[in-house]
Amino acid sequence: MKFQNTAILSLGSNLGNRLQNLQDSINFIHSHVATVVKVSGIYENPAMGFVGDAFYNCAILVHTNKTAHELLEGLQQAEQQGGRVRSADGQHISRTIDVDLIAFNNDVINEPHLQVPHPRMQLRNFVLLPLRDVAPHWMHPVIKQDVNALIDTAEDNSPCDFLMQLPAPLANLNPEKFKYIAIEGNIGAGKTSLAGKISEDFNARIVLERFADNPFLPKFYAEPERYAFQLEMSFLADRYQQITEDLAQFNLASDFVVADYHIFKSLIFSKVTLTEDEYKLYHKLFDIMYSEIPRPGLYVYLYQNSATLLEQIKKRGRSYEQDITADYLEDINKGYLKYIQHTTGLNVLVIDVSGRDFVHHQPDYMWLLEQINNAANLSQ
Repeated sequence: MKFQNTAILSLGSNLGNRLQNLQDSINFIHSHVATVVKVSGIYENPAMGFVGDAFYNCAILVHTNKTAHELLEGLQQAEQQGGRVRSADGQHISRTIDVDLIAFNNDVINEPHLQVPHPRMQLRNFVLLPLRDVAPHWMHPVIKQDVNALIDTAEDNSPCDFLMQLPAPLANLNPEKFKYIAIEGNIGAGKTSLAGKISEDFNARIVLERFADNPFLPKFYAEPERYAFQLEMSFLADRYQQITEDLAQFNLASDFVVADYHIFKSLIFSKVTLTEDEYKLYHKLFDIMYSEIPRPGLYVYLYQNSATLLEQIKKRGRSYEQDITADYLEDINKGYLKYIQHTTGLNVLVIDVSGRDFVHHQPDYMWLLEQINNAANLSQ
């Protein structure tokens, strides 16, 4: 399952402090546009097509939930932020920063203002050599040659010299320290989206809750009192089986694992939905299962207000969820927070994401990663 789009960008500068221009542009893109996952080496090459100082060039690989057109708009903002000035007649001139969209997934786009892959990328060493650094197995979706073959057949004889390596911005973050992160939240809080983004950005193994096929869920939303116990027992059995099987595939001492749930959520929902006698029986069974399951190094709880949760539930359009009430969501939120407050031996980070969109708004995602990173630093 793919959570984000992957794009490769080419950056160049031949005016002013070239190295600083590249670094500033990378930082701006990472903070405001898309997550910079990899950064190539810096290469120097002469200006082509006009008289000017030599360029510093690099490539970056980014992850984003934006479309190609939305990403292009964000890159134009990055150029403006970097002081890019275009000539009035459209001719090439020296520039503080130039950011080109080279590739977007394996898509082929041929429009007046957007062509992907970039139509001249296979002709330029200053594009191909940095691209190979960040995507050594990249295949041109039209020419059907990989980047190494493109380099071998390119007729560009101009010098393109490696100068230095810049670190990727993600190198400053360290969620891997926890080895196993479980992300939880109320219905519609965005836990699966966040788990997916972190797993792709940090090359982590992912464990996703399989719940859509539960036959009791639509029945529960229609008749909660009748189907509550069947639903919670079904969820408990499924979660226990899944998480033990999935985690058994990984080495938690060396692998970085991100899950979009933790089995103790079963207690939260069952406390709200079951009668007192049913809950006591359920809790006994839960304790037996829970004692055998590895604990996450960090448990992240995404707190979201009920009004926003209802909006998110409506947007994703699952028919059996449309009758969920704000009162029910509020009870679930209270249950989570009460459990977290009174449970020992669990490293918990509660993040209030109310009013934030960490899927589509890059600054919100960066802010959220910083909260996790701060928790990592505090636990050292």
